[in-house]
Amino acid sequence: MVDLPNQTGPMCDWPEVQVVDGALDCLKRLSLNAECHLATNAAESSEAQIWLALKRAGLCDYIGHVFCRENLGVGKTYINYYPQIVNKLAVSSEQVTMVGDSLERDVLPALKSGLKGIWFNPKKIFTDLNIDSVDQLITVR
Repeated sequence: MVDLPNQTGPMCDWPEVQVVDGALDCLKRLSLNAECHLATNAAESSEAQIWLALKRAGLCDYIGHVFCRENLGVGKTYINYYPQIVNKLAVSSEQVTMVGDSLERDVLPALKSGLKGIWFNPKKIFTDLNIDSVDQLITVR
């Protein structure tokens, strides 16, 4: 989902809800062979409100669980965010891959937690970040 500038409050109440370009097609393909879940840092939305925003965007059919501040008690910057998700899914960290459109906010924290990461990069952004776990990172452009 796109964080639109100057919008506050729960995303489900925004006048417009936008999906990151290519995300719907990506979810459709991934969901054919894997369980897809949402890990969000949404600070102003409850889990129920996040589901409403997903429904408005046409994404809820591809999402199994929503992991957010409300049900984890912490945001993505907290070191135990991704381990809590792995624990709630009752899987090993090797079985989880974080797909995110933000290298810094989504993928790198997941890599630091021992997960694999895919940087969904439809804008073809280039970075010179030194990534320690580059063997665990795939970039999709």
